[in-house]
Amino acid sequence: MIKFSSRALFNKPAALVLLTSEQSKAAKFSSSATKVSSAVNAALSSQRFEGGKGEVLPLLVGECLVVLFGLGKEKDLTLASLRVLLRRAFMFGYFRKAADIELVPHQDSADVIKAIIDAHALGTYAWKKYITRKKEDTTVENKTLHVVAAVKAEYADILKVAGCVNLARDLVNDNADLTTAEYLEKTVRGILKGKSGFKLEVLDRKKLQQKKFGLLLAVNKGAAKEPRVVIVQYNGGKKKDPYIAFVGKGLTFDSGGLNLKPSGSMETMREDMSGAAAVIGALKATFELKIKKNIIFAFGAAENAIDANSYKPGDVFVGYSGKTVEIGNTDAEGRLVLADVLSYVIDRYKPSRVVDLATLTGACVVGLGKDYAGLMSNDDELADAILASAQATDDRAWRLPMYPELKDMIKSKVADVKNTSNQRGCAGSMTAAEFLHGFVGKTPWAHLDIAGTAFVDGDSRMYFGHGATGYGVRLIVDLIKKS
Repeated sequence: MIKFSSRALFNKPAALVLLTSEQSKAAKFSSSATKVSSAVNAALSSQRFEGGKGEVLPLLVGECLVVLFGLGKEKDLTLASLRVLLRRAFMFGYFRKAADIELVPHQDSADVIKAIIDAHALGTYAWKKYITRKKEDTTVENKTLHVVAAVKAEYADILKVAGCVNLARDLVNDNADLTTAEYLEKTVRGILKGKSGFKLEVLDRKKLQQKKFGLLLAVNKGAAKEPRVVIVQYNGGKKKDPYIAFVGKGLTFDSGGLNLKPSGSMETMREDMSGAAAVIGALKATFELKIKKNIIFAFGAAENAIDANSYKPGDVFVGYSGKTVEIGNTDAEGRLVLADVLSYVIDRYKPSRVVDLATLTGACVVGLGKDYAGLMSNDDELADAILASAQATDDRAWRLPMYPELKDMIKSKVADVKNTSNQRGCAGSMTAAEFLHGFVGKTPWAHLDIAGTAFVDGDSRMYFGHGATGYGVRLIVDLIKKS
């Protein structure tokens, strides 16, 4: 929980964190607690604390703990680096005995407060559902954070969005046998319960067969779990207003199919539904913020498993669009699911713009690393808007090119198109995007390859701990609000 107060009181909280840059170190600290003010100002005027990046000086004033935390030079301090530093501060074991924490920012600006909220709400998140051992809480995750700043309505919205980011993370982090396509449908129905101003369409296996979702059903052939396509038509704007559509890839687990993934590449493949999780998180945020726009939220959910019925390399399948696809590799399955869902959403709902999110290619991770999603688009205006929202929310993205020659790389001799490139190791992210491009027609469309950004397979990255990051929720919400 985060609360705001106009000045540092230091009466209820048991610990105080004072953020100090090298430039703000000379400023005089004021508090109603005289002993605290004296101790802090003495430390600030001494040579023992310079306010350097990550520098820490704990002070014990009576029974109260004060932690001076250095941010370094303000000219070098970005909002992203501030989030990273704050997460580190919030993870300190110093707060073991503290009931609440009071935090004094180095400046009371909206951007700084937003970074503090993100660092607390997102940075202290941890997936602990299956940990049975009791461990003493040494972080501020379950403590009230009192931020010394003027209260603004937008801060409450940021907290709501952060909660929806963490919902997406929960969905990705849980066991793949729990977070099935049917479970994702149930989650959406739970979000919609008691709400109005929407229409829900759910396509189960029977309906998918009737509507000829041949590509999605091919991917799911080897799975015992049922597939789903879930579409929510959110009617927050005027009837004449156009719709923007968001489509998520929802592979609840990806073994690679008969082109089986090797050890070291399969263990975290519950993350392959991160695009669908982001769409679900953004759906929840849209209702909570009561956004007055018309939006389509959609995802296709399936499992790429193996049995005697599994689809095979070399097979040809017909998608919803009527286009035939040769299977070059069964581990290039996400684009097949997306192709059917994109085709259907565009055909049935006629959105003015479409954005898809998918953990699609390892090639994107090789090209851009794990801090930037790859953005590919057939529309410059839409791409620019996404990049602006990526910059504003720190859901980072970098645009990659699309060009006519990419079509030649996915030609098939036996079908209309192939789901993999004919040139091994060449432009894997862009040929995957070009494959999707063939199913959107002239509709302005953008594809976000979030393979690197959606999951942390290690101790931490940026201000995220191990596991899902919820990438895309903040970006989608910002893009909706600004569109």
